[in-house]
Amino acid sequence: MVKVVAALALIFAAAAPVFAQSLDEVVRDVESAYGRINDLRAEFSQSSFNKSLNQTIPAKGTVYLKKGGKLRWEYTEPTAQEIVSDGKKLWVYTPRLNQANVGDAPAALAGPAGSFLAGLGRLRAEFTVRFLNPAQPKDADGNWVLDLTPKQPLPTLSRLILSLEPKGWEARKAVVHDQFDNTVTMKFTKMAVNSGLPDKTFTFVAPKGVAIVPLR
Repeated sequence: MVKVVAALALIFAAAAPVFAQSLDEVVRDVESAYGRINDLRAEFSQSSFNKSLNQTIPAKGTVYLKKGGKLRWEYTEPTAQEIVSDGKKLWVYTPRLNQANVGDAPAALAGPAGSFLAGLGRLRAEFTVRFLNPAQPKDADGNWVLDLTPKQPLPTLSRLILSLEPKGWEARKAVVHDQFDNTVTMKFTKMAVNSGLPDKTFTFVAPKGVAIVPLR
């Protein structure tokens, strides 16, 4: 469940030119841009670090997101897995186990941890915002780097570092910190915004013979 909610925490793109220089201008433009997003699709690579085990696990796949808490994370590596929600139910399907876990969509989907499509449209209301490095607010690739602290932290989201490219506000990288100092780092490519993703994308139909187990 920690993995699921951590993954939900990562929603990220927009399509508006940016001319911002100050933090206030960046915040204004991010809120404006994210407020216009209805859906997005992107490919991602992920690295999850578990501090207590001193272990890092890589993963990759494709993510689909839509306002209303709708999401679909399709992992292809290290093992195939689908995390799907229509905003009401959450499904986690693991083909190698021939099993699908299902439960009510967590409340986090309605807030900034699960729906950045809405959360980043209210950036100042949802987060305490600063540049990661105020003296040099862009990274070596020219991306704005924001350091976001949720005003209502969750066990799976205590801090978020976002790297946003300066022309279309697409997120290039996101680093999620939880309360135990574990991190999930995600990099995004091939992003498409407002492509009109149908609601059926976010409906899970269990294949024949798959065991249905309550999500705990």
